[in-house]
Amino acid sequence: MSRKALLILNIKNLLLVLVVLLTVANCTTTNNSPVAIKGSVNGLVNPDQMFREIRVIKRYIPKGRYGRKYKRPMKPRFITVHSTQNYDGDAWDHARALERGKLRAPKRRNGNRIGYLTWHFTIQDDVVLQHLPTNEQGEHADFNGPGNNYSIGIEMCEHRGNSRQETLARTAKLCASLMQQYDIPLKNVVPHYHWPRKGLKPEHKNCPHFLMTNGKPGRKWNQFLRSIKKQYNRIQIPQEIAEKSR
Repeated sequence: MSRKALLILNIKNLLLVLVVLLTVANCTTTNNSPVAIKGSVNGLVNPDQMFREIRVIKRYIPKGRYGRKYKRPMKPRFITVHSTQNYDGDAWDHARALERGKLRAPKRRNGNRIGYLTWHFTIQDDVVLQHLPTNEQGEHADFNGPGNNYSIGIEMCEHRGNSRQETLARTAKLCASLMQQYDIPLKNVVPHYHWPRKGLKPEHKNCPHFLMTNGKPGRKWNQFLRSIKKQYNRIQIPQEIAEKSR
């Protein structure tokens, strides 16, 4: 090989090394920390990413009207899961009914306190609609009991054509997100069945019916709790936020 050819080869090798070095430099920050990657890594997400996966759309009941006529503050301690048992209405139908005050209930002592049914979220396979802020009480569980006074109410849709599997998956993610946000333990995620309805028979409602076993929580409910725990374990709290909370 001539000296000229050898010189050209050395220059090409030098240029190749420079390209590699520049590529490595562009993949790191000035403090040699990896650049943040958008989206999940190994299935892990931060709280904001999880919430975006759930796809929550706000469709609040009008403030000061119908089921929000009275301001009833709440600090959530529980999450209560229901199913609509409405095979014709999707999440949007339920939102319209709540917004227009169509879901009336007898207002009575030791019973419904406001004359309307209300809850916080309605879920179907492709979306979650929010009807109440999570710091306001709903009227969905046990009248003047802890289920209404301290729990976030979630209704899962059952209309024809809706995927139950996808609805359950989205519900598990929402429960996990709310657990993280309000420091709610998994044991406080309960079915409607959990709350006794004094004065009604049966006192414990078979709800959500497709997650009950012989009308009570059992194998299917426990399996659903495991799916919630799996989603909760995906949530990674950024280090700077975790340190501030200590």
